[in-house]
Amino acid sequence: MNRQRGRPAPGSGVSRDEILDAALALLDEGGGQGLTMRALGRRLGVTAMSFYRHVGDHTGLLRALSDRVYATVLEQPAGEQDALAEMRGLLTRYHHAVASHPQLTLAIFATPEAFASVTRHITDRLTALLASVTDQPLLWRDILVDHAHGAGLAQGQTMTAQYQQALDCLLARLAAK
Repeated sequence: MNRQRGRPAPGSGVSRDEILDAALALLDEGGGQGLTMRALGRRLGVTAMSFYRHVGDHTGLLRALSDRVYATVLEQPAGEQDALAEMRGLLTRYHHAVASHPQLTLAIFATPEAFASVTRHITDRLTALLASVTDQPLLWRDILVDHAHGAGLAQGQTMTAQYQQALDCLLARLAAK
């Protein structure tokens, strides 16, 4: 394919949203190996260099995808909830995000520098909630997050009810301490 040299004409580039949409589709279709800047460029009909001002490098792209996919996890329904109910909601939303885009989670595992700001906020919020109900918040955080990852990666969206049942058992055990 012959491409013209130089900058594209104004308005002929791609937007950040288009880049993230196409990148997430590539991840969902082909896993972490399918998401390269060149493959993304082919998908969008532009050169790989077109992405760097929008998302930086590959790690920046993964961070941007993570922030987008996991942003809804921190959204809390109106009304006051106790810590356990808030944890249940947070972990349920997180499990849903992992199960919806398991390849993104695996790509982040493979590129720890891509651990994004939103996922850090999720971890910090969960840790704070756990600190209000147990003297072992880090242990319980790791158990609950690993459970969400494992269930989301292994089951996808097909076994959400079983995840909820297991999560409720874990939270009941936590509350009984």
